[in-house]
Amino acid sequence: MSRKTTLRRALVGLAAGAALAIAVPLAASAHVTVNPNTATPGSYATVNFRVPTESETASTVKLEVTLPTDTPLTSVLVQPVPGWTATVEKGSLPAPVEVDGNTVSDAPLKIVWQADPGVGIGQNQFQIFSAVLGPIPDTGHLVLPAVQTYSDGSVVDWTNTPEQVAADDTLEPAPVLYINDTPPASGHGGHSSASAAPSMDDHSMEAAAQTSDSSGLSLGLSIAALVIAIAGAVLGALAVARRPKRS
Repeated sequence: MSRKTTLRRALVGLAAGAALAIAVPLAASAHVTVNPNTATPGSYATVNFRVPTESETASTVKLEVTLPTDTPLTSVLVQPVPGWTATVEKGSLPAPVEVDGNTVSDAPLKIVWQADPGVGIGQNQFQIFSAVLGPIPDTGHLVLPAVQTYSDGSVVDWTNTPEQVAADDTLEPAPVLYINDTPPASGHGGHSSASAAPSMDDHSMEAAAQTSDSSGLSLGLSIAALVIAIAGAVLGALAVARRPKRS
């Protein structure tokens, strides 16, 4: 086998490995998640829905989050986001539910964030949508199915429960808020925490946003370093290939 053939195969393998190394962390971080993903029963928790755009040709223009009806959240407040219209849709529950000694038959059913014309979450971008939910029910966890709509009309359903994802990890996981259940250490459960988190104040929300920004920056720097290393390896290999053979 010639030296050029060997080098060519080595470069192909290097490129494939690099593509896989880049794709894996990007895929792992591209879910719609709720952060923090824990809350205390009876509290009014501030949660942040983190929405990345995976499409290379379209931007995210809508997010719909469905709220539970068997353990309803009677109070839902949304934080305004410039360029977006937030709507809390209320309606009748399938059956009346007792909440804090009161019979509740109507409750918030869905939160919808809709981008204004010309606004959207572009490629390699994410947006955080914040809401205050409460009172948090005394239950194991809340599944908060989310539907992400792109500007080209395509839709991604982040609606599968932890049990469904455990049985088939190719499914798109729904954001999950863990209350009495222990959140997963990593994986599809979103940002994990060892214990239930209380409701967040303004300083906590700012820290959460900075953490999200830091994670994105770290990922970007890692990818940049990998690209530079690959470029150096390729240039070195080409230099070896072009070097004249010694007689």
